Amino acid sequence: MESWEPITDTAMDTGPAGPQLVGVRLREPAKADDYLAEGLTLHVGDHCVVEVPNGHAVGEVRRPARPLPEAKRDRTFPRVLRLATPEETAEYRRRRDREKAAITTCQLRARGLGLAMKVIDVELAPDGRHVTVLFHAEERVDFRELVRELAREFRARIEMRQVGARDVTKLTDGIGPCGRQLCCSTFLRRFEPISVKMAKAQDVPLTDSRLLGACGRLKCCLLYEFSTYEELRSRLPKVGTPCSATGCGGGGCMQGQVRSVKVLKEKVVVGFPDGTEAEVPLEQISWEGRPHIFPGGA
Repeated sequence: MESWEPITDTAMDTGPAGPQLVGVRLREPAKADDYLAEGLTLHVGDHCVVEVPNGHAVGEVRRPARPLPEAKRDRTFPRVLRLATPEETAEYRRRRDREKAAITTCQLRARGLGLAMKVIDVELAPDGRHVTVLFHAEERVDFRELVRELAREFRARIEMRQVGARDVTKLTDGIGPCGRQLCCSTFLRRFEPISVKMAKAQDVPLTDSRLLGACGRLKCCLLYEFSTYEELRSRLPKVGTPCSATGCGGGGCMQGQVRSVKVLKEKVVVGFPDGTEAEVPLEQISWEGRPHIFPGGA
């Protein structure tokens, strides 16, 4: 009788086929960037050694590997060199623990000097000779004495870097009112200017507190649909424009005035001389500058 050997996971794992992109972050608060991995099997949570401009560094896999898309094959990506050794992984974690402790130290020193600032993050260079302190302050802060104290504390060169309210939220992360992780902490690479005009174009009341994000500034998501609203509004008449409407029950054209517009519905609320109002589809209304529309398309 022919015998069968059980198929093990090892026998089934043929390894990755072809180049793959994997998301790796070099520090805990940072976003994951794409790195090119070839001949390596990487999983989320693994630590690996990757190329950086000044050599190599240890990072953590945050996005699973995926095949390199055809559209990106002409781009140059930094490479994943190898899996990190247990010693390198332990040092990576120890450095982050030291950074977290340094945040507390910097904040206590700033408070002791009476500085109105909040320390957001501290980045330690691998050799320990350079310390970058990220902080937020509403007003200008004279931190020269703080720098001297921190230089004595860490025995390193201190760089103070002020960040805005939106960068603070990006670094600290959180959940938005939509129930999802904040856009700035996940996929946004840069902050675009957000204006009150964008809220007005989307008929959002300016007094609505929901306009503000976790950072206390106008929400970045106001930008996402702004171009769509702008395009739709360009097809609609302005409020107060005299117009002619058809199909409103009068059997012909009725003269009126635009009272309001329903942008997403592409409808116009028309007020008539007798005091009545009707919601009229865009294709049944005409106004100065737009060709007149006759019933039945005649």
